[in-house]
Amino acid sequence: MNLVKCDPFVELEDVSKQLNCIFNKFPARTEASRELLAMADWAPDVDITETDTAYLIKGEIPGVNKEDVKVNVEDGMLTMSGERKQEKEEKGKKFHRIERSYGSFLRSFRPPDNVDESAIKAEFKDGMLNVTLPKSAQAKSKAINVSVT
Repeated sequence: MNLVKCDPFVELEDVSKQLNCIFNKFPARTEASRELLAMADWAPDVDITETDTAYLIKGEIPGVNKEDVKVNVEDGMLTMSGERKQEKEEKGKKFHRIERSYGSFLRSFRPPDNVDESAIKAEFKDGMLNVTLPKSAQAKSKAINVSVT
């Protein structure tokens, strides 16, 4: 009989990672988002930044082909979707751990009101999906000098 050393902190870390995946990757569950969440197997991590002229959404989707990625804007909702296909099983190859997510993915965002939806552009390169949401011309703020007397 072999003794197995148990490290409860490793198990706790695994549970923590799983909970983080569940709560950090998905938006708050509203009635509208429940249907979207049901269709996705996983959700890519994104960074959202803002400049004076646009918002930029950078999504990490390595291992996904350009043809398997779609970006849509419909009813005021920006949706990035696609699929990462799992490697085919090969004879003589054993998997010891699979941590990457496979299957369909989906992320949806409601752009701010000052976005020009007709000018949204998406670019996919080296596993990164970059979606540029330009601000509309009328929404750009102007500096006004006010003299104080």
